[in-house]
Amino acid sequence: QVQVAESGGGLVQAGGSLRLSCAASGSTLSITTMGWHRQVPGKQREFIAAIGRGGTTNIADSVKGRFTISRDNVKNTVYLQMNSLKSEDTAVYYCYARMGTTSVSWGQGTQVTVSS
Repeated sequence: QVQVAESGGGLVQAGGSLRLSCAASGSTLSITTMGWHRQVPGKQREFIAAIGRGGTTNIADSVKGRFTISRDNVKNTVYLQMNSLKSEDTAVYYCYARMGTTSVSWGQGTQVTVSS
């Protein structure tokens, strides 16, 4: 079993920055990929970024150039650095950890609100 917990959300002005953190606990040696999705009420959850254990990253086009993802395998923590935030980035951000090919653990989410 793996649990993940996000932190770092909040209110920021447009153009500002935030860094989200996601700490994994439990059977962390089984984790392969960690990443982030976000969701706006009434819309589907949207993929944002992912990072493999070796550091390979995948970033959604909608945030490429503004968001970066990094990972500390010793701390079992993944970070999402969000720069040049826009009002359309307002959402609940969810962290996940993937174990193997079929098992995924999701966090409870953290709210990010960007004021224009």
